[in-house]
Amino acid sequence: MKTKIQQSVLGGIVGTAVMTMIMFVAPLMGMPKMNPAEMLAGMLGLPLFIGWVMHFMIGVVFALAYAFLFIRLVAKISSSILKGSLFGLAVFVFAQIMMVVMGAVMGGMPSPAGNMVLVIIGSIMGHIIYGIVVALFVINKE
Repeated sequence: MKTKIQQSVLGGIVGTAVMTMIMFVAPLMGMPKMNPAEMLAGMLGLPLFIGWVMHFMIGVVFALAYAFLFIRLVAKISSSILKGSLFGLAVFVFAQIMMVVMGAVMGGMPSPAGNMVLVIIGSIMGHIIYGIVVALFVINKE
């Protein structure tokens, strides 16, 4: 039996990997190109490798937040899929707020390539899938 921390770290890594794979195949379905690691590295002027490390670290931190905070807010919901979907939406909203804050601090953000509506839809889909994967890995034992 894995501890909640182990479940969270593994769920965060797998959830981030699944979300990233979906973002990479999204252009094959008519969605714009999305590469969060490239965006992070570019915004901060860091090598792409550091962008990848940051992307996965953020995924693990959010998974820990799910396991130790968010899961309590949705305790009355029995479906892990619904819990994960709600969590993914919450992560998406938080990410958008942070993008605005980072843009203000850094003097602007790079414009996403492609149709902005499709970028938003793709990002929401990716974050919901991330949330579902995390919820399926983190089982509430309380």
